[in-house]
Amino acid sequence: MHTDVELLWLEGQIERWIRFGKPAAERLIDRRRRVVSFPPGAVFALVRWQAGEFGTTMSQIAILRAVALGEAFTTVPFVAPGAEILLNISSWPRVQSVLAAIDAVEAIGVRAEAAAPDHWRHVGARVAVGAPPRLYDRRRHRAWLLRRSLGL
Repeated sequence: MHTDVELLWLEGQIERWIRFGKPAAERLIDRRRRVVSFPPGAVFALVRWQAGEFGTTMSQIAILRAVALGEAFTTVPFVAPGAEILLNISSWPRVQSVLAAIDAVEAIGVRAEAAAPDHWRHVGARVAVGAPPRLYDRRRHRAWLLRRSLGL
């Protein structure tokens, strides 16, 4: 089972795009829409933005983990069947904070999708209350890799 994400690009109106994550497959619907598929366990970031007559009406970023058959999941717009939500933030200033946190992880040479899922939960909780998240560093990443190798 794969998790499908419907992406859309209507310049200046509606944008849904993947900030990070490695899709296993991609299917073009038309020149503005496509569906990308993620295997179980894959972590990815979905950015949603929409504008109206007077500017931005919605901006959101969600960092999600694709689930395996039989795993619990939450429904998410444009994600089928759904995913585990690691982070879900709305409003452009908060979305920018999350994008900065993603950039910081990538700046230390770690792919954002390989970072510890708990880091994204932490970033979401801190940004939601207006507090700066802790930085993710090589030491934290190494600890995550060791925990994962032990099955913890």
